[in-house]
Amino acid sequence: MLNYQNRLRDKEDFQKVIQQGRSVANRQVVIYLLTKEEQDHIRMGVSVSKKIGKAVVRNRVKRLIREAVRVLLPQLNWKGDMIVIARQPIVDMDYSQVMASLVHCMKRGKILP
Repeated sequence: MLNYQNRLRDKEDFQKVIQQGRSVANRQVVIYLLTKEEQDHIRMGVSVSKKIGKAVVRNRVKRLIREAVRVLLPQLNWKGDMIVIARQPIVDMDYSQVMASLVHCMKRGKILP
């Protein structure tokens, strides 16, 4: 589970990141990034649409994404807010595939070396 300081929760924060940030995407996820140099940590939020599936499926996808990001946090050389939005193909993926997909997007976004 992510620490309290690493969670992005407010609707206004989500909107600000989506409107002002940049995005990186692949078939499974879209990652919105808003750089904040004055911030000393990374805040992350997850969004999974009802189009993905029922609540059980959506919650499983959110757990997989949060755990993958939690493992990757120490490696990130970036400060700011991040939103991960799941796309439909992620439903059939296991943890290692979700991790690979997030690593791919983060490398494209230049927040992971």
